[in-house]
Amino acid sequence: MANPKRKHSKARRDKRRSANSKMYASNLAVCPQCKKSKLPHRVCPHCGYYNGKPIIVIEAKEEKKGKK
Repeated sequence: MANPKRKHSKARRDKRRSANSKMYASNLAVCPQCKKSKLPHRVCPHCGYYNGKPIIVIEAKEEKKGKK
């Protein structure tokens, strides 16, 4: 087994490790019920449907009335 002759610097180590830590944008799917974007294979947070069936009940958001 080969051993290093000199110590590798922290910068060299971190450059090697950072090459594999890329950030990717998440894939979004379109909900067939409400036509809004959602994460694939998950219940739609806007309408509560999954695979054409209602899974959770989403209460309608009340609009905020202007305070005076």
